[in-house]
Amino acid sequence: MSFHPRGLLAALALFSLSGPALAQAPAAPPRPPASPEDERAAYVRSHFTKYEVRIPMRDGVKLFTTFYVPNDASPQKRYPVLLTRTPYSVGPYGAGRYPKTLSLPAFEKEGFIFAFQDVRGRYMSEGEFVNVRPHRDTKRGKEVDESSDTYDTLDWLVKRVPHNNGKVGMWGVSYPGFYTSAGAIDSHPALKAVSPQAPIADWFWDDMHRHGALNLQLAFSFFSIFGKPRPAPTDDTDWKSFDFGTPDAYQFFLDLGPLSNANAKHFQGDIAFWNDLVAHPNYDAFWQARNLLPHLRNIKAAVMVVGGWYDTEDLYGPLRTYAAIEKQNPGIANTLVMGPWPHGGWMRSEGTSLGDADFGFPTAAAYQDLVLAFFKQHLKGGPDAAVPEALVFEGGANRWRKLDAWPPRGTKEARLYFQPQGALTFQAPKAPSFDEYVSDPAKPVPYTQDLSPGWSKTYMTEDQRFASRRPDVLTYQTEPLPQDLTLAGPLEAELWVSTTGTDADWVVKLVDVNPGKVPGWTKEQEQSGERNRGAQQTLVRGEPFRGRFRDSYSQPKPFTPNEVTKVRFVINDVFHTFQRGHRLMVQVQSSWFPFIDRNPQTFVPSIYEAKPTDFVRAMHRLHHTAAQPSALKVNVLPALDE
Repeated sequence: MSFHPRGLLAALALFSLSGPALAQAPAAPPRPPASPEDERAAYVRSHFTKYEVRIPMRDGVKLFTTFYVPNDASPQKRYPVLLTRTPYSVGPYGAGRYPKTLSLPAFEKEGFIFAFQDVRGRYMSEGEFVNVRPHRDTKRGKEVDESSDTYDTLDWLVKRVPHNNGKVGMWGVSYPGFYTSAGAIDSHPALKAVSPQAPIADWFWDDMHRHGALNLQLAFSFFSIFGKPRPAPTDDTDWKSFDFGTPDAYQFFLDLGPLSNANAKHFQGDIAFWNDLVAHPNYDAFWQARNLLPHLRNIKAAVMVVGGWYDTEDLYGPLRTYAAIEKQNPGIANTLVMGPWPHGGWMRSEGTSLGDADFGFPTAAAYQDLVLAFFKQHLKGGPDAAVPEALVFEGGANRWRKLDAWPPRGTKEARLYFQPQGALTFQAPKAPSFDEYVSDPAKPVPYTQDLSPGWSKTYMTEDQRFASRRPDVLTYQTEPLPQDLTLAGPLEAELWVSTTGTDADWVVKLVDVNPGKVPGWTKEQEQSGERNRGAQQTLVRGEPFRGRFRDSYSQPKPFTPNEVTKVRFVINDVFHTFQRGHRLMVQVQSSWFPFIDRNPQTFVPSIYEAKPTDFVRAMHRLHHTAAQPSALKVNVLPALDE
């Protein structure tokens, strides 16, 4: 550095003339305290050393992997590896660029070697990406799947990562949950603990469909971004969101018209997986190959499956994954954790409330404490985590329950029968009767009042009065309950229906109705402006069914107009207590838009190819007679004093 002599003299003169004034100048304002987020980012940056590597698979493809080693790791202080495999990028890329977080705060403080991998064909990894790549039970030579990629990755990590203790855990939420499940199959000897969280179990059922009905808003919104082609490895992590041009998803998808317009108006054939959806409208070999459940075998690691009762994307996945692992891997430690959370809510929020439901306390803490103890036990030789067989949250009563099985033992099967005048009872109907409504594809029933182009995160606890007041929604409810009623396990709809059309959807919703005057409501609460939840109709569970699949998901068939037909389908598990004074309500309708695409109500080989003229109004009837008793089959958990 150099100074011009004249400039230096001028500076000295200024200093001598203004010294006293400078001494009295006010101090610079204090720097604001660091936010908790900034403190976490600083902790990660100062306590971990980042490495970026390319790990070769058995077929020669190299997968980009980052890992973060605690700075105090040494030959005397070794750490286990905690791996997440993801299609969503392990960025930021570059040895000097760190993410703001690596895990939950307690995990960062406890200390693990955190490893992250771009799966085959995503971001910086080589190879071809395949959505929910089919599992190969037998692999010859250089044949690969997600299980083999995981095995090869773990083998490299335990041999090459500095100062690891030879033990590996895996976890991930949603798509990474699928990779966790797949990685547990034919486990590498170093894999000691896995936690598939909201895992995809069967790609036809998770995310994409509900009993054959397309999850339109999710599939369109997700693949419009995620489905864009990646011709070569890239470190560009900028997700360029689809421009809906409006926050009103209902209107956007109504204006879209028939599904055949998606390519013509928006995708231009560039979204490969949308093209797969169109090509495979039924549960054919394409979808059956993407069912991981029958392959969840030879798992040696301890397992903790995690899910949310209000997960609109992957509720089927954790329930079925837990059941399949339990059945096909006798003797291993396998537990289920289900809380009152939306997709990934156990990692991203305190879980105190969701939409129109208030759970009364931060529910996520129970999971976060338990999962840390689980990994410490199996990866670090920590104390017994005392993990129960099932830790499940009981809605309505708003409490955690530790159970020795899921569904719980001792439940009693019962049926809630639909009756005339909107009644709902445990007694079968006697006099023949039916209820009817007009279903109009031009005015479908909305699934939520939220205005958002993306799918709603809170509709699964939303007040349903907006729906029950529509003429195309049938509503049945019990009298106020004289005592608490707890439903635990799967539900099953048994509907006797007829339609003037040749195809139809049936949506069944289980609803908890508050008394008109909520116990404990005070004058002060009223005056404070707090929301009065009297008579609120809180959604507990909802499930659509595409009627063409009533006999087979692979071979659809039309309805015969006006012929009474039985439609029967399973609804995902619940664990909910309807408190005394509340009513149990069931709503039945034939659209749930745009969460579910519109059924044209004219049978066509593929709804993706339906024409505007195929969308017709139809009169639907729900029959409730002694010979045709429409009902909701439930499992009742008796109270302790029964």
